[in-house]
Parts: sequence; structure tokens; C-alpha cells
Amino acid sequence: MAERALPRPTPETAHFWEGTLAGELRLQRCAGCGSFRLPPRPLCGRCGADVAEIVVASGRARLHSYVISHLPAPGFEPPHVIAIVELAEGPRLLSNLIDVAPDPAALPLDLPLELVLERVAEGIALPLFRPAGPGA
Repeated sequence: MAERALPRPTPETAHFWEGTLAGELRLQRCAGCGSFRLPPRPLCGRCGADVAEIVVASGRARLHSYVISHLPAPGFEPPHVIAIVELAEGPRLLSNLIDVAPDPAALPLDLPLELVLERVAEGIALPLFRPAGPGA
């Protein structure tokens, strides 16, 4: 099986990838209006401010949408779940779900999720999500 394509950190995304290696999901938040910038970018899409702060997200999310892929893809064993998760802080993130059956009966929308960081290469840990345990 071919290897999974890996992200290439840039100066704008370095905080995010450094955070995943440290066990955190770090997000940009506009210093002007407080909205989150995901993906990271130099200007706020809401107010145009060019100043951002980096905050650590809680790691909690809810399932917003998903697709069950039955197609082979490098680094994935079909079927696997590709999901859009809505972070507790508001922004949405494209990710994969793990530790859950690739079955619509197991994937109700708004399913509570928790962050899992998987080190896949030197310098890269990917944010994945799984159903949240009790009390999460």
C-alpha cells in the first residue's frame, strides 16, 4: 500500500503542527473580533484584522457531517470515515474518525467526539477524532 500523503507545514500553519506534536490542538483567534481562523491565515475573514493569538482548543467536538469511503486510499484501509467535525470552539475541521464502526447507525450527527493525535511521521501528528467517552 502506498504511503499516506502528509501535510507540509508552512510559516502560517507552524503553530498548528507544533501543537499537535505537543499534544494540543492550537487555533488562531482574531485579536480584533475573537473569531477563529481555520485554516490559519494572515487576515481575519470577519473583520480584516491582521493580528491573531494562538489558543489551545479543548479537543471536544461534534460530528457535523461524514462520508464512509469504500475506495482504497494510501494509508487507509477501506472502509473508513472521513468527517467534518465542529469543534466546541466553533470552527469546523476535516478529519478522520477512528474507533467507530463505518456504519451510519454508529454515526449520528452531533455525536460527541474527542481529539486523538496520531504521530504519522517525523514532525507530523494528525488530529483524528473518536466518539467521546462517558463524562467527556
